[in-house]
Formats: sequence, structure tokens, C-alpha cells
Amino acid sequence: MRRRFARLGHPATEAAFVTVDLDKDGWLLSPEGDPVRADGLHDHFADRLKPPDWATDIIVYAHGWQTSPANSLRNAQRLLHLMHQQRAVRRRLYPRLGDDYAPWTVVVRWPSSSPLSRSGYNRIRDRAHAMSVGGGYASHVLGHLLGYLDGRRGDPRSATLRTADGQYLHLVGHSFGGRFLCEAVTWAAGNADGGKLGWSVPTHPARPFTVDSLTVFQMAAPVSAFDALFEQLRPGPLGHVSPVGGPLVFTHSRHDRATGYWHLRKEGAPGIGHSGMRLTGETPGIASSDVWRTRLLPADTPYPRLSLDHVFVNVDAGWLFRSSRLNPVGAHSNYFHPESAHLLLSLADLSRPEPAAEPLAPRSAKS
Repeated sequence: MRRRFARLGHPATEAAFVTVDLDKDGWLLSPEGDPVRADGLHDHFADRLKPPDWATDIIVYAHGWQTSPANSLRNAQRLLHLMHQQRAVRRRLYPRLGDDYAPWTVVVRWPSSSPLSRSGYNRIRDRAHAMSVGGGYASHVLGHLLGYLDGRRGDPRSATLRTADGQYLHLVGHSFGGRFLCEAVTWAAGNADGGKLGWSVPTHPARPFTVDSLTVFQMAAPVSAFDALFEQLRPGPLGHVSPVGGPLVFTHSRHDRATGYWHLRKEGAPGIGHSGMRLTGETPGIASSDVWRTRLLPADTPYPRLSLDHVFVNVDAGWLFRSSRLNPVGAHSNYFHPESAHLLLSLADLSRPEPAAEPLAPRSAKS
């Protein structure tokens, strides 16, 4: 693995990935497996989560159902490897990333293993709910994590292009892991204690301290999950800053049986990973451009800014995220493709400002 990344110009994998572990209650665990005291969260993050000097971007990756701790790290490495492969052969598609683009990845691990069955899916669905909004601490802990990373990264869009400690911050989740990330962002935005994100302080909407993009592959949540979160996540008038400076992007595939048939039987409606997210007509202040639908593009086709520059973006990946009929969960975990890497790289690219135009040379006077 080290050699494979080295050939792509990426730092050694040991330096490019760090893990964070949660228990069944959503609480943070030390490397020895002991709970970290509430008043020790910041010190724990400061000891273990130090963005390296070479990092231009920070990716927080939260895995989904049926993923062991070892596989969660391998999945993150696999996804990042696809991104480096994609960029190595199609660098022209991402003109803003520059030659020094190098993401550093924080892998959030949680107990998600169960039998590969509908009852097993339901068990982890209930656990994920209990770990966060059901009285658990996952939103609290991850909110502190995001606040710590946001404070450490500085402003990547300063007049000097990027400060010494400035990185863009991207959240990437799969299945239930995407629920944790969305709930953590919302919790951090609404709390005024030491765990808040920098952008939760009322300020001008142009303040750059935000999560730059949030992408969830095959999210295991009801299609209407964002009805109650709309006003907190959508950019508002002067004095209110959305916690996500870029789009919230959700892939979906009609071949995802876990968030289709199984989710339908459990919650009475299909999940976002099957049908995409939607806002009901009862949600106030909805604009037609707030929820956008587009298609996952081939790895050699650039994304127009218009297709991603919205509050919520549903990406139909049904043409690619497929699986055999023998797989009980269908396409639920079938997102490791160059096209997925292309989507993430496009979001990272479009998070950056347009390159400064070269000044025109003065015309010479006619003789």
C-alpha cells in the first residue's frame, strides 16, 4: 500500500490516515479502549489529531453498516486511492487543486457489525439512532471533533492562498455513517459551549470557517430526514451562516435493497440511498433550487458548477451502483468506483476560488 501511494505522489499511508473510535453509546474511546473523559476531549484530539504540514485538505470519513474497524480503515484507503488514481490520469478536470493537493483523512469507527440480514440491518439502524439522537453521544463527540479540526485548519482562502495550517474540510460518509456526520454538524451549529464550530458564532455569511462539502454515499435515513434540519443547514440572511459552506450531496441507486425494501419495511418509506432526499411542501422557505437532482457522471466528464452548486444535491448513481440479485443488500456498499472519486475531487475543486486571471499585457503603441 505504501508503494502504491508513493507512485502517485501521496505521503506514506501511516501519515495520511488517523482513526477515531466510538463505543455503542457514541462516546469517544482512547487507543487502549477506555472512555475519554468529557473534559478531556480537546486534549485527546490535540494529542492525536494534528493535521500535517503537507495536508491541503482534511477528509472526515465515517463508515456504514457491516464494517469492522480494520475494514473501515481499508475502505478509507481504498476510496482515497481511487481519488489519487483518478487525479493522476485526469488532472485537467480539477484545475483549482494545484500540484500540491494532498488530503489527510480522519476515519471515524463505530460498532456496526451484525448478521447480513434484514434483522441485522434493523439492529444497527436502531443502534445508530441510539448512539446519536436517541440519547447517545455521537453527535456531541463528533461535533467537538469537527470544531477542533475547524479551529486547527485556519483559513485556506486567505489573501496568501493558504495559511500554514489552513486546509479545506470535507465530510464523507456511507450509510449510517452519513447520519452521524449530518447530526454532528447540526448539533455543533446549535450549541454554544466549547464544542461549537467556528461558524456557529453569528457573523457575516462570507465567513470562511465552514465545512466545505458533505457527501454521503447511500445514506441510511428516511427521505424526509432533512425536513427538520432545513432551516439550520440552509444559508440564511445576514447573521446566519450555514454550517456547510458547500453542497450536501447524496448518492442514490434503485438497486440499493438495504435502503429500499428493508428500510421501507422498517420505517414505512424508502431511504435516501434508494430514492434520494426530499423536502416536503410543509417546509417553509423552500426554493426550487434548494434540492437539485443530477446524475453521477462518467470519470472523464467534468461536472458543471451548476450541477453541484445547490444546498442539497441528489446524485442518481443507479446506472453504476448495481449488484447481483444474490446480494441481499444490493448496491448498498457498491460505491468504490472511479466515478465516486471523480465526484469527491470535483467537490474539492469547486470548493476553491477561481484562479486569479493573468493581467493583460499593455498594448504597444502603434508606430
